[in-house]
Amino acid sequence: MKGKPKPVQSAPRAIALSFLILILVGTLLLMLPFASADGHGAPFLDALFTGASATCVTGLIVRDTFQSWSLFGQIVILVLIQIGGLGFMTVIILFSLAFGNRLGLARRQLLLRSVGAMDFAGMRPLLKRVILGTLLFEGSGALLLALRFVPRFGWGQGIWFAVFHAISAFCNAGFDLMGHQGAFSSMVPFSDDPLVLLTLSFLILVGGAGFVVWRDVWENGFRFSKYSLHSRLVFFSMAVLTVIPTALFLISERSGLFADMPFGNALLSAFFLAVSPRTAGFNSLPLQKLSGGGFLLECLLMFIGGNPGSTAGGVKTTTVLVLVLGVASTLRRRKSISAGKRSLEEDSLRTASSIVSLYLLAVLSSVFLLSVLEKAPLGELFFHAISAAATVGLSVGELAGYTAVSRIVLILLMYFGRIGGLSLALAFADAKETPAAERPVEKIMIG
Repeated sequence: MKGKPKPVQSAPRAIALSFLILILVGTLLLMLPFASADGHGAPFLDALFTGASATCVTGLIVRDTFQSWSLFGQIVILVLIQIGGLGFMTVIILFSLAFGNRLGLARRQLLLRSVGAMDFAGMRPLLKRVILGTLLFEGSGALLLALRFVPRFGWGQGIWFAVFHAISAFCNAGFDLMGHQGAFSSMVPFSDDPLVLLTLSFLILVGGAGFVVWRDVWENGFRFSKYSLHSRLVFFSMAVLTVIPTALFLISERSGLFADMPFGNALLSAFFLAVSPRTAGFNSLPLQKLSGGGFLLECLLMFIGGNPGSTAGGVKTTTVLVLVLGVASTLRRRKSISAGKRSLEEDSLRTASSIVSLYLLAVLSSVFLLSVLEKAPLGELFFHAISAAATVGLSVGELAGYTAVSRIVLILLMYFGRIGGLSLALAFADAKETPAAERPVEKIMIG
């Protein structure tokens, strides 16, 4: 008798495994002697941490990217960032199409998951727009950054720095080469430079908008009323999470980080503080000096992150928005959740609640483990755990002194955050048959 055919591997599991393979390949390449600046090769755990951070477009580092890695090592990191940002399966399917293979059902499901699309319509045009849009935005960003970097660093290094930071910003990775100015300095040397900070901010916001939103803008231009509900909610969330935090940072840091700054520089810094945590990981000011309110706001922005189907991480803006709309519906005693003139799917609130619960569980359990392993302040550990889980990459302390177990905890958080908590759980969960009959219902007290 022939055995039962093996089930087709699920899209979430294929994506999860593809990222794992990419991390391991990147780790092996970074361990090569000529990948390190000193020519001796990086220890396995340092290479693994860097490979995971680049693939998961996080930006947390235990070695300064410019000072510790050779040009080859930096190129490896940049390739991992680019593939990790677009989605490994998106790149694989792109090569498949390039060689004339048809886009079958299984591959379409993988692409849907990779770019966050909601239907199969226009799949091939969407993929082309993702690639062309990526090249256009990264290329434009590199040209703008080159205007500042070439005069400062010379033609060769200036162009390389421009390309590296444009890709890193668009993919919301937060890796930088400013170790040339000082180890772990990030964008502090350009804290008062509008061209650099605004270019990076634009790339972060566009990369974090999501590929499906691109399609709406491409097809409908500035006719906002023609956009899908998803795109309208994304733009609303982006506006709220940029304008309000900018104002709050101006208030919270007026006697701290911004005390000696002209208003124009303070406004620029506040804007960058609001944009970078979602989820790029660049910093133009020493975050250790943030006020208590600014520190809390930065953690909240990191946790929320960017938009679904984008290069950004976090629980995602629409997830939080669904929770807020769910609370509003409960207070109004309505059974359905509505946004504008539309009602959301019945499972939207349950999915959003599950995602936030999984992220909270991952962050809190990791903070507990880190507090047992490290002597660092609890606030620092909490900040780093959120930064890893939301694939942000911002840091308020050096990670080089963390123990091996602590680094592994952060690696797992980065992997968890890039795949997505719910997708990762579904990827490795055993499929169970739906019961034939519904179980009896019984009420419990809540709240």
